[in-house]
Amino acid sequence: MRSEEVLFKGRLLRLTRRTVRLPHGYVAQLEIITHPGAALIVPLLGRDRVILIRQLRPVVGAYLYELPAGTLNDRESPLACARREIIEETGYSARTLTRLGSILPVPGYSTEKITIFKAQGLRPCAVQPEADEVIRVCVKTRQEIRRLFKQGRIVDAKTICAFSMIGWL
Repeated sequence: MRSEEVLFKGRLLRLTRRTVRLPHGYVAQLEIITHPGAALIVPLLGRDRVILIRQLRPVVGAYLYELPAGTLNDRESPLACARREIIEETGYSARTLTRLGSILPVPGYSTEKITIFKAQGLRPCAVQPEADEVIRVCVKTRQEIRRLFKQGRIVDAKTICAFSMIGWL
């Protein structure tokens, strides 16, 4: 048994209600946000410094410390998205991007999958921000990242996961 009803279809997301029978027989009503996926980049300037951004997140009404990331465009690979997003959000291009893994940030209600990359061999280039982004670029050391995290000033889940993957938290 499986039925699905589209409740909303927007520019980025689609919300559906799906009825499914679980393995033990229970019939569940799921509300699912379908998301195209995203890429996140850990832009390293040497062994002990990283490019971080402070980005306005109007949904939560705050500027958040985050690593650069973005949503995949139609038919875009996570690697191509990472190459594009690091330039758009930091004004640097990367000589190498190494895939570290992926995360499912909210698997209880969304299909979003974020692929995480480490960027090295950074070179300055022209920053290309999108019109709806308010971003300030800052460089932080590993020690500063740990301090910000302990102070509760790094709260973005995907950023915390990525720093954990490289052993900084």
